[in-house]
Amino acid sequence: MNTRTRVLTGTALAVALGAGTFGAVSASAAQTGTVPAVAAAKKDGQPADKNFTTTTHLTIDAATRAAQAALEAAQKENQKVTVAVVDRNGNTIVTLRGDGAGPQSYESAQRKAYTAVSWNAPTSVLAGRLAQAPNLKDIPGTLFLGGGTPVQANGAPVAGIGVAGAPSGDLDEKFAKAGADALAE
Repeated sequence: MNTRTRVLTGTALAVALGAGTFGAVSASAAQTGTVPAVAAAKKDGQPADKNFTTTTHLTIDAATRAAQAALEAAQKENQKVTVAVVDRNGNTIVTLRGDGAGPQSYESAQRKAYTAVSWNAPTSVLAGRLAQAPNLKDIPGTLFLGGGTPVQANGAPVAGIGVAGAPSGDLDEKFAKAGADALAE
């Protein structure tokens, strides 16, 4: 065998032995209990370990139902909008772009939803705060125009619904609220 073949063979053998040893050590540690188990079992409705918290999240079915209700409310008034629903962390769960909705409405709806859930307030209320704190508009991902509403569980924000594309923020927000109201049914 040439030198290159011997080096490659030796390297492959070392990798295989190392992987086998690592697997055996890992399995042994798990069997002996030396690997800490994470137990987040609840006791009296509270996490057993103070290092963890329990949060409420909107399901994909609920988010879709809310988005569809908002879109239908807009369609009843002949408005062409996009509806976005985001989770508590601002991640998009679902976006529905209505027939004929403008290209800008997609991002605007997401940003309104993100803004509403971030501050746990309708975006029309937040837009009014710009007079006192004009730098709020500089926060990445936010949009301080009417059309976003938070979804709450026990008073805490768990999602945001944003609507964009109607001729006014008031209409957008009316449709977003229709989506949030559909979750209460």
